[in-house]
This record gives sequence, structure tokens and C-alpha cells, in this order.
Amino acid sequence: MWTSLSAADYLCAGGQMTNLEGKLILVSGASSGIGRETATVLSKLGARLCLIARSEERLKQTQDQLSGANHTLYPYDLEDCDQIPSLIKTICQTHGPLHGIVHSAGILQLMPVAGVNTKRFERTMRINVLAGIMLVRGLIQKECHQPGNASAVLMSSTAALIGSPGQSMYCASKGALVSFAKVAAVELAPQGVRVNCVAPAAVHSEMLDQLKATVPAHHFEQMEKDHPLGFGTTLDIANAAAFLLGDTGRWITGTTLVVDGGVTAR
Repeated sequence: MWTSLSAADYLCAGGQMTNLEGKLILVSGASSGIGRETATVLSKLGARLCLIARSEERLKQTQDQLSGANHTLYPYDLEDCDQIPSLIKTICQTHGPLHGIVHSAGILQLMPVAGVNTKRFERTMRINVLAGIMLVRGLIQKECHQPGNASAVLMSSTAALIGSPGQSMYCASKGALVSFAKVAAVELAPQGVRVNCVAPAAVHSEMLDQLKATVPAHHFEQMEKDHPLGFGTTLDIANAAAFLLGDTGRWITGTTLVVDGGVTAR
């Protein structure tokens, strides 16, 4: 059976070590799933965290799982994209410049092309794409990032790389993140800001549970068979984000790290 590394094992998994000691990192969507797991792993690697999500109660649940101290919570609705740079400015004035951000917040609405409408599409794009872009914009503000050593990790998806029936809005949004990361990586390299994506396939999470409850059973079973190594875990994705945030990823920018159990190899 395929098993994922724990955060402690990952620290010592050969080659350079991922050490985020003392680094200040913002994680959006930290109230559940990949965002919560990423926050947990980063804290074990020594990072101080600023956690963003709509629910303060669920952010507190995440905070209870973190290692270390001095982590802060910022309940915020990322649909209000225009104010995100101001939020980051406030955070940095209080806690100092950020070393990195992880945009893990996202929504998946199953919808065939025939059912797409402006309201649904715009909401998907605002949370999945525009919020991530505005987080990067906030990061590059004066005194908001560590000079010459900052990293942005945007959670894309294998949905950006392969077609998935009924996921036109989601696929479009995740593909937009991949394209944005390439542009931002080139534009921001002179400032020492790296921008990358992680593209997970299906992992055991609340979002997967919601999908299972929505699609026919045979469709979900086939979906699992399409993953040669089976469904992944949120820890698999959190480890990838940590790698890109740390010095282990210092020469990586503008790329998409696919973590998919072999889905795109088929």
C-alpha cells in the first residue's frame, strides 16, 4: 500500500531539509481540507502562520492542531477580493513581512456546460482565481514580503490539465491559476518572489466527500480506479506546498507541481 510521509519524516527525507523556522506564512482556506493540513505541516516545520477563512470557529479548530505559538487568525470572506491587499497590509504592519502565502481556498460546483450561468461562474472565479491573484498582489506590496526571498503557492488541480465532465467552471478556474503563475513568476522574479502551483488529483477530504454524495456511485468508483496509486491524502499536498515554500524550492518558479497518484500519466 502506498503511504505518505509524515511532516517529521519529510523533514529528513534526504537531500536538502525543508526548514521554515521563524518564517511568516499566510494560508487561505485554512479552516478545512488541504488548507488545514498545510497549516499543520508548516507549523511543524517551524513557521508562524496567519490563517484566513470565513469561519472563525473552524479556524480556531485548525489553530488547536498547530505546533508552536504566535499563530494568528483572520476570519475573512475571500469573495471580497478588492480588500485583500489591504488585509495583507494590516497583517504585515502587525506581524512583519511575509515569507510566503498559500492560496488553498476554493470551491467546486458540479455543473454541465449547459447549466453554466454568470452568477455561478463569477463566484467560482472570484474565490478560486481572483482571490489568489489578489493575495499575490498583496504580498508584493512595499514592506509586505521578505526582500529577495518570498514564495507564493497557489492550489490548482489536475482539473487544469485534463478534462472532467461536469467541471467546466472548476477546470477553467484552476487552469487560470496555472497561467497566472507563469506570468507572475517572470514578472516578480526581479523582486525575488517565486510563484508556483500545486496540482492535486483527488484526495481524501471534505470536498471529496461532497463529490461522492453528488455523483452516481459507479462514477465515483471509476474515478478512484483512474488513480493508479489510489486517492491521496491532504498530507501529500501539504508536503508539496512546504517543499515549494522552503529553500528546497529556491530555484523553482512558474511551474506546476503535479501531485496526483499517477492520474495524468494514464
